[in-house]
Amino acid sequence: MKRMAKKSKATIQVKAAWILQELDELYPQTKTALDWETPFQLLVATILSAQCTDKRVNMVTPLLFSRWPDAKAMAKANQEDLEEAVRSTGFFRNKAKNILGTAKRIVETHNGEVPDEMNALTDLPGVARKTANCVLGTAFGKKEGIVVDTHVGRLARRMGLTPEKDPIKVERALMELFPQDSWIRLSHLFIDHGRAVCPARKAKCEECSLAKSCDKIL
Repeated sequence: MKRMAKKSKATIQVKAAWILQELDELYPQTKTALDWETPFQLLVATILSAQCTDKRVNMVTPLLFSRWPDAKAMAKANQEDLEEAVRSTGFFRNKAKNILGTAKRIVETHNGEVPDEMNALTDLPGVARKTANCVLGTAFGKKEGIVVDTHVGRLARRMGLTPEKDPIKVERALMELFPQDSWIRLSHLFIDHGRAVCPARKAKCEECSLAKSCDKIL
């Protein structure tokens, strides 16, 4: 593993600005790969996406939401039925438990509507900062943070933006480097590039327009 050469914050900020410009040109239509119609559906889909591909989640959610389209309906679901509906996403018992608990909490505490504040979202069962950032940004347009999943963390390290591995520390580092108006789309851009060009196993450096400025840190 290469060590990140020590660089000034100003130097890394210049690099970050160039990276953002390049990614914006590569993926002008970037958006979440999850299919959703309401904030609640996005919240549930994001919970299901943990350690599961978005493609698989999108195969599960049409039937799931046809049966339980909103928090009020989901709160009345039988957990065993819910487990069976999300089984193929993996860790289905825990996911079903969290989704059911979240739906009940939303009904009991927020009149059936998904809250649009960080503290209220992270108070829901199974909802950590990454999921909350996704819902706040994508569903409500609130730029309070940056979604850091495995793609975002990997690319941030490989491109020499931060050596950190803890998602919270990666998020903090990226928030200092990128303008707030880019925070929502930034994670989508990193995810698009991670899937298309810079996967975990073998990066396609010869195809990457960012390679000339990449530290290639795993």
